[in-house]
Amino acid sequence: MADANLQSFDKRLRRIDRRHRKLARGYVHTIGPDGLITSAPRRRVERRFPIRGLLLVAAGVFVFKGFLYAQLGGATYTQRVDKLAAGTSVEQVGAFMMQADPATLWVAGHLNKVLPK
Repeated sequence: MADANLQSFDKRLRRIDRRHRKLARGYVHTIGPDGLITSAPRRRVERRFPIRGLLLVAAGVFVFKGFLYAQLGGATYTQRVDKLAAGTSVEQVGAFMMQADPATLWVAGHLNKVLPK
């Protein structure tokens, strides 16, 4: 008899711990039709596609390109990109990605103010 009670008690403890872990990540209070206030775990919407990560990578690429443009200067940067464009297909893709665009020029303009020459 004690073993059955212990199993029931352990099952109840596992259920309480599971609910506690869910509520620790955030909860919402709801009022039922009988006026009872209950706490329910907040549903987390998980993105299937890591948009934030891609935006951070894109921002890093623009900052890197701006840094190179600011350090090398416009003529040297364009010369090196043109040299890449004359290479293999992989180098041509790299040249397309490394072209000086408005975002790169904007970042380079701001970095020129900060970086020593």
